[in-house]
Amino acid sequence: MKTRIGILTGGGDCPGLNAVIRAVVKSATKRGWETLGVMGGFDGLLGATHTRALDYHQMDGLLYLGGTILGASNKGRFSGKAGHGETRQIDPAVLAEARAGVESLGLKALVVVGGDGSLTIAQQCFEAGIPVVGVPKTIDNDIEGTAVTFGFDSAVAFATDALDRLRSTAQSHDRVMVGEVMGRYAGWIAAHAGIAGGADVILIPEIPFNLDSVCRVVAEREAQGKHFTLVVVSEGAREAGKGYVTLGDAGAIREARLGGIGAVVADEIGRRTGKETRVCVLGHLQRGGAPTTFDRLLCTRFGASAVRLIAEGKFGYMVAHRPPDTEAIPIKEAIGRLRTVPLDGDILRTGRALGIGFGD
Repeated sequence: MKTRIGILTGGGDCPGLNAVIRAVVKSATKRGWETLGVMGGFDGLLGATHTRALDYHQMDGLLYLGGTILGASNKGRFSGKAGHGETRQIDPAVLAEARAGVESLGLKALVVVGGDGSLTIAQQCFEAGIPVVGVPKTIDNDIEGTAVTFGFDSAVAFATDALDRLRSTAQSHDRVMVGEVMGRYAGWIAAHAGIAGGADVILIPEIPFNLDSVCRVVAEREAQGKHFTLVVVSEGAREAGKGYVTLGDAGAIREARLGGIGAVVADEIGRRTGKETRVCVLGHLQRGGAPTTFDRLLCTRFGASAVRLIAEGKFGYMVAHRPPDTEAIPIKEAIGRLRTVPLDGDILRTGRALGIGFGD
């Protein structure tokens, strides 16, 4: 009987998921293994398991295809995070049922592709007796232990292109344009895309902002004869002394849905400065579409490395990008805390050197 492994994609969709699936299947096939895809995330392991066989020849065209052919879910009976990122323990009965599902499928190991929430679930599955290997995925780039996660470069590329377009409109109409980007509690997308897109103000979760400081940048530009301003706001940015802006109640077992801070900032800028101000929320556009060249290569390296970890029996580990190599680290070292933009790091120093305002 051939060795059989499984793979699932958890959390939100992200450019490069299919590229990882492709790399896992092709690498496994070259070892003479079979690969089963678990459909719909972790819930596909429960009850009447929902899987599909992944054939080597079916991988054609997946390298550049957006989304995930296995489906994904960030809700249901598996929720490793709740509220504003608080860790939640999954019902032991659910974990036992998942372990039984893995055993019934005859899986040597399960590759879990996901972000902080999915990897938190993966660690709990590992502790419950499921042989797990993790692959870090998130456009937010907020996972510890790896220099970068796949999906991030693709999201930044899209956001930068959007900011270029917003800038031309702002300049043509002498407006303030506010672009809201994703990132949850880490400002990597806002910082990278903001600097690459020539933003004048960048607001990130790591630096609580003051609206007077933001408006001061607008006024200074006006005095210099620059009658337009481009502002980038991360969805998790907060005004000093205030809480996160969210889109409704997430419920007891769901993470909060951040969003709306861009409109708050735009309204206040318009009211305080008298400038015509508009807001554009990029939203899920950042998570869809084809991965960039960088992400395609990173996904391929991650997928091949995950299969190698299985062959070496390194369960409970996650592949990580530590230039120039891909290495293995325990999943438990990558979860429980987020990798945020360092306040004394080169990214923010570069922005400040260019005169970009960060609202402080």
